[in-house]
Amino acid sequence: MRRTRILTVLLALAAGLLAGSPPTALAAGTPEAALTADTYTWKNARVDGGGFVPGIVFNRTEKDLAYARTDIGGAYRWQESSRTWTPLLDHVGWDDWGHTGVASIATDSVDPDRVYAAVGTYTNDWDPGNGAVLRSADRGATWAKTDLPFKLGGNMPGRGMGERLAVDPHDNDVLYLGAPSGHGLWRSADAGVTWSEVTAFPNPGNYAQDPGDTSGYASDNQGVTWVTFDESTGSAGAATETVYVGVADKENAVYRSTDAGATWERVAGQPTGFLAHKGVLDAENGYLYLAYSDTGGPYDGGKGRLYRYATATGAWTDISPVAEADTYFGFSGLTVDRQNPGTVMATAYSSWWPDTQIFRSTDSGATWTQAWEYTSYPTRQNRYTMDVSSSPWLTWGANPAPPEQTPKLGWMTEALEIDPFDPDRMMYGTGATIYGTENLTNWDDEGGTFAIEPMVRGLEETAVNDLAAPPSGAPLLSALGDIGGFRHTSLTEVPSMMYTSPNFTSTTSLDFAEKNPDTVVRAGNLDSGPHIAFSTDNGANWFGGSDPAGVSGGGTVAAGADGGRFVWSPEGAGVHHTTGFGTSWQASNGIPAGAVVESDRVDPHTFYGFKSGTFYISTDGGATFTASPATGLPSGDSVRFKALPGAEGDVWLAGGAADGPYGLWHSTDGGTTFTKLSGVDAADTIGFGKAAPGASYQTLYSSAEIGGVRGIFRSTDAGASWTRVNDDAHQWGWTGAAITGDPRVYGRVYVATNGRGIVYGDPVGGGTGPGPDPAPTGACEVTYTVTNQWPGGFQADVRLTNTGTAAWNGWSLDWTFAGGQRVSRMWNAEHTRSDTTVTAGNVGWNARVGPGASVSFGFTGEWSGTNAEPTEFRMAGRSCATG
Repeated sequence: MRRTRILTVLLALAAGLLAGSPPTALAAGTPEAALTADTYTWKNARVDGGGFVPGIVFNRTEKDLAYARTDIGGAYRWQESSRTWTPLLDHVGWDDWGHTGVASIATDSVDPDRVYAAVGTYTNDWDPGNGAVLRSADRGATWAKTDLPFKLGGNMPGRGMGERLAVDPHDNDVLYLGAPSGHGLWRSADAGVTWSEVTAFPNPGNYAQDPGDTSGYASDNQGVTWVTFDESTGSAGAATETVYVGVADKENAVYRSTDAGATWERVAGQPTGFLAHKGVLDAENGYLYLAYSDTGGPYDGGKGRLYRYATATGAWTDISPVAEADTYFGFSGLTVDRQNPGTVMATAYSSWWPDTQIFRSTDSGATWTQAWEYTSYPTRQNRYTMDVSSSPWLTWGANPAPPEQTPKLGWMTEALEIDPFDPDRMMYGTGATIYGTENLTNWDDEGGTFAIEPMVRGLEETAVNDLAAPPSGAPLLSALGDIGGFRHTSLTEVPSMMYTSPNFTSTTSLDFAEKNPDTVVRAGNLDSGPHIAFSTDNGANWFGGSDPAGVSGGGTVAAGADGGRFVWSPEGAGVHHTTGFGTSWQASNGIPAGAVVESDRVDPHTFYGFKSGTFYISTDGGATFTASPATGLPSGDSVRFKALPGAEGDVWLAGGAADGPYGLWHSTDGGTTFTKLSGVDAADTIGFGKAAPGASYQTLYSSAEIGGVRGIFRSTDAGASWTRVNDDAHQWGWTGAAITGDPRVYGRVYVATNGRGIVYGDPVGGGTGPGPDPAPTGACEVTYTVTNQWPGGFQADVRLTNTGTAAWNGWSLDWTFAGGQRVSRMWNAEHTRSDTTVTAGNVGWNARVGPGASVSFGFTGEWSGTNAEPTEFRMAGRSCATG
């Protein structure tokens, strides 16, 4: 999945980014004025993964200490007690947003408390700032920073190679960093505080994916790509003598120093015509293993080889598991079992179809087995089983024809590591998640299989393009890059599936009808098929619309207040409007192509647009637009605006740039005039949530700069005063795509990040949501359906109907499993268990069930012996009828 993010706002960064400059803490600037602040708790609306994980690193001397790096979403530390990942770079602020891209990470084997991250997202001008090396003495809880005089590319081509950053295993004050863009090899002798170029290193690399790319993205020299120490040379306290370095040069890919970096030479006899993605050294047996590909990845790669270099004799051996003529992929994901050094594994990282491949050797590469193979084409025999019930969307809702399977073993599998303390544990990164196993050695048993499951909880790496919080139905709908988006019925549970029918590669915009929230529309990108989709059940199910001629991308879309009309501004075509569900579109008049569009939340005929400093108004369902006479609005297109629910013509507009008007504007006459809020220095998003207790106006939320401070702000008095609700430890880089409050829970805010997923915050002590749920009264009916069953497990749906005459304001349903079944995971309801009795209760959004209405929830469970259905369901001590 392509993860090239181009931010819509270029941010000016401070000058003077010099190597060796005094380290500075990553913190917000000095406030120009005192601001009110509130204390919030921050969590992710769970997706679990959702992006590319190019690096996983285990500490070699402390058990269970591991780190993962992402291309745009920061770095994480493994927490063994909870089996989750802890984010480490949430403190990175707006001005340093590029430092959420991690080009490399290194853990110190001498002092495991030390960890380092080389950060920077792009080496071209998409990221205006330079890279940096972050260093921590407390495992990433806090960091110090040294700026570099060049950029780093955590989201550039070749980012799966590495690791570029390495700590000397004997003298841990010594670190090396391989730089891109022709900047060579760099060294620190004071634990990462200062850095200087290793001028004796002879080759800064010369390979670029596409030298003709004028954007500078694919044309950048991928540079020095990995550093590996031979710990058998040197002794504690003295720098390791022999160091190997990989270079993006197909003719000269591997260099070595035998005098602790003073001099360097090309390793003689090495293969040519390939790039060395990884170099992993087995010091016990004296072998340097190398994984080669004909390109830098992580998407491309058509040929590859695996080689073993004997460090004592200089002999090179081609140990590739398949003949070169039979490869259609490059090799990467290279790892050695430190408990059994003759065991080596590697991946076919660029094998997209029918699946990635993993290879394993237990005799130093003399012979290999593979994770799957054909019995008779297209039938596959797998050495593994996969259970993605914790992240069920990883099936993509697909039903592929053999030899493809779902879920896939992976793609872009550049990171694969065997736990150095546990030969049975292995983790590997894909373009969407981290998978792992804890019985890996079953692979080596005749007929044995090892079990793979996601090991990604806590690592949230989606890029969020839009958010919506309807007043009824699911509490949150999202538009995401790469994986489309989700309907979150519970913020604490992983949704069962992303949007499908169609499944956009990226959803760019979504909206719901304010007066009919079951009607939802989304627009997005798709290689073939419609770029727009509709739902009539609050986003649970979808159907594609039709495209006007010329559409090439999703753009922005707006739903009329009653759901009867839609206005769409797609890429590649002008603004269009329709009645019904997009079976026929008509061009809108009076508004330029590329305008951002939104709807009035009261009048179903009124829509708004903005383009290049001009606001546009339509009162005939989007057929014609008229330019507003309002002046002084931002002249560029980095603008987001929304109309206030429940107030016709009440519009808020945020955006701008440092070289022109920038801030927050308000209109109460449908965009005919706007007033700029004087107290807001800059604003990039605007959203609304439930009004504060005693307040008459809905709560405003914005990613903004107020009083000289960047942050997430809340106003309960229509913008007269503001409260910062995040803090310096919770900034998440760039948060300029979308924001919304919750219309049902005061104080709750949902924040879009560019790589850290959907973040939501609640005031400490809670907001003023619904009070205690009274026990429901009246009759009920239950339909219990087992929708899927497999050995030892099953999935069931439960539909609960209010057959009485009064509404329920909260419900709780009990039943007993006669076969001893156990609930593993439940969605759309909270559950407790006492022996074989299960109690399922409402979550906040589905507490109210009117007469004749139904509520549904589902769960996965375990069973043995029999899986008999429950015979009785009870609510408030009363039996329900069964359907």
